[in-house]
Amino acid sequence: MGTQKTFQIHTFGCKLNFSESSEIARRLVEGGLCVATKHPDYIIVNSCAVTATAEKKGRNDVARIHRENPESEIVVVGCHSSLRPEEIEKWNGVVKVFGNRDKMSVVDYILGRELQPAPRFFSSYSSNDRTRSFLKIQDGCDYHCAYCTVADARGESRSDTISHVLENIEKIHAAGINEVILTGVNLGDFGKGTSENFYKLLQAIDNQNLIHRFRISSIEPHLLTDNIIDLVASSQTIMPHFHIPLQSGCEKILKMMGRRYSAEFFAKKILTVKEKIPDVCIALDVITGFPSESDSDFEESYNLIDSLPISYLHVFTYSRRPGTPAATMEGQIPEPVKRERTDRLLELSEKKKRIFYSQHLGEARPVLWESDKKNGLMFGFTDNYIKVKKSYDIESVNKIYNFTIKEDNICLS
Repeated sequence: MGTQKTFQIHTFGCKLNFSESSEIARRLVEGGLCVATKHPDYIIVNSCAVTATAEKKGRNDVARIHRENPESEIVVVGCHSSLRPEEIEKWNGVVKVFGNRDKMSVVDYILGRELQPAPRFFSSYSSNDRTRSFLKIQDGCDYHCAYCTVADARGESRSDTISHVLENIEKIHAAGINEVILTGVNLGDFGKGTSENFYKLLQAIDNQNLIHRFRISSIEPHLLTDNIIDLVASSQTIMPHFHIPLQSGCEKILKMMGRRYSAEFFAKKILTVKEKIPDVCIALDVITGFPSESDSDFEESYNLIDSLPISYLHVFTYSRRPGTPAATMEGQIPEPVKRERTDRLLELSEKKKRIFYSQHLGEARPVLWESDKKNGLMFGFTDNYIKVKKSYDIESVNKIYNFTIKEDNICLS
């Protein structure tokens, strides 16, 4: 009997990639391989291409992985390999490249099976965390925003079915996991082209009442409908926590980006959410330094964000991506200016988070405690995503119970 083959997976980028890496690992283990801590037979790199920095990091890490594991066969999958497969095939140590659409073919390749045609959609969920799982329900995007490569890297919008999502939730529940983050590229597009939609999925999940907590990873503002907001407001299962991409609060820049809403529409949406769910956590995505963003454009965006009752920001410095309309636009912003604007928004995010946390001091809110331990402390998140800490207690791991929020137990980072 031969020696059992081994593998490792290195994952970069978004939670969708982590979900898919977990699915690949499960299938390889089912096929008879085992995970190796060092010098595996196969190393799978699940790549990212959202920024030039992400691509550079992936390229450098593959070079490092090859140096440290010269006998391992490296297979690269993911967004970078979708966009530039010919380039990646030339990297030292790389024996095979799969794009996102045929990403799961890496399993057949490593197991020595005949490669099967890629399905239109493949589901996945992560299971390497004791407390939460990222469940992929949707993939691809039809929007082609001017700065973004994701639509090209991931393909057209497509989805799982409601019945299959519920089946996966049953599997996650059987693993003892208490929180699920619904994940996709354009989550609110779930069910496009069918009789199903994201609201119907959330209703089904709420009615299934199997796992204690669900979060919506990110949803476009124009797809966050009133019935979804009302459902979250009344649900004990879907947490009061929204992640909504703004990208810019300047009308001119939004139009140049190819976004599908106005700053006025966005502001009204935030106020509606806050009115219907007063204790909601709202996170925004913002891009600084988009081509032609003048100082006054940035101030317009900054002032809009500052005026809104949001909780914190994810700030991204614009990265010029080959093949996108924005890459060839005039008025590219110098790097120091982009960094300065990013720093200002990060400071605003910190201010917003402090205000949001302070509004809930003294409240007892349900917290799901995680397994991570640092300096004798453990950490958890309230239903509305306030991070708290307490002395480590193994009995609390993966448990949910009310915890009083105080100045000395909140975590701002």
